[in-house]
Amino acid sequence: MSAFEMVLLGVIAIICVVVFVTMSRQKVSPQQDDGLAELRGQLSQLSSQSAELQRVIASQMSETEGRLGTRLEQSLRDQNERTNKQLTGMAEKLVVISEANAHISALSGQVTQLQNILSNKQARGSFGEVQLENLVRDALPDSAYEFQATLGNGKRVDCLLALPNPPGAICIDSKFPLESYRRLVDAPDDQSRDAARRGLEMDVKKHINDIADKYIIPGETAESAILFLPSESVYAEINIQLPRLVEESRRKHVYMAGPDNLMLILHTVRAILRDARMHEAAGLIQTQVDVMMQDVRRLDDRVAKLASHFSQAEKDIADIQTSARKITSRGDKIADIEVIDATAVSDVPTEKPSGDLLG
Repeated sequence: MSAFEMVLLGVIAIICVVVFVTMSRQKVSPQQDDGLAELRGQLSQLSSQSAELQRVIASQMSETEGRLGTRLEQSLRDQNERTNKQLTGMAEKLVVISEANAHISALSGQVTQLQNILSNKQARGSFGEVQLENLVRDALPDSAYEFQATLGNGKRVDCLLALPNPPGAICIDSKFPLESYRRLVDAPDDQSRDAARRGLEMDVKKHINDIADKYIIPGETAESAILFLPSESVYAEINIQLPRLVEESRRKHVYMAGPDNLMLILHTVRAILRDARMHEAAGLIQTQVDVMMQDVRRLDDRVAKLASHFSQAEKDIADIQTSARKITSRGDKIADIEVIDATAVSDVPTEKPSGDLLG
């Protein structure tokens, strides 16, 4: 039996009790006493069943409430755990977001500082010179370059590469035509873009002429110089859109280079310097070898003289040994002579020695 059916029975029982109470208050005939008595009995039985039903309903509702309470408690506990995990994850993400915001703020400050630098012509020139110095220092030894070098004509160049002749010292000057390039990038239409491109061409051409006049000095520097453009975008725009300007720079022996190209040029310069040092070292080695060969020839002469002395000494030793053998032989002969009488001695003719004793 479901809870709904039990509730329905309870309601019916209550209605029956109400009907019974209403009928008992009314006057009835004797014929209705039996029926009323039977009805009272049925109502009493129904009241008992209703009480039992209410007890069962109360018991089942208590059990249901207990189960619901347990499930609700477990559900709340699980929900609390999930909420805590989500809050922990959100806190970690907020920390990451906070750090990212700090980095973005720092980056924004650097961008603002860079914009302030680039907006000032003098500061922009210093920016190009600093970038040039960093590239040169990374690629070449300290003895191979000089910054802000003063030439024989009194002009000061941003960087002077000390290369042996040929080709000789190479001048590098940094120029940054940012204003002309910005006008080109911000041009709203083709006509404005063409005008801005012509302005960029005129500015860069002026820089090329200035470098050719100031930093290419016969007998002091190489026959060419380098125009350093600190921006790859500016360098690409000139090489792609302004080919006549590139040809003009080559005729003037002023070669343009962006950061990447300049690094390649500097590595080539380093190889040239290494070969020059090797050639110089080879010359020193050749000189030392020549001196050593002279010492070897002198030693050979002295060894020959010493060998001659040794040959003469060997001959002298052989003569000495011959004389020693003769002396020994004479001694042996003297030792073999027996002692005789003086008379016999007088009869014996004196023998004259044959040859020199040491001969």
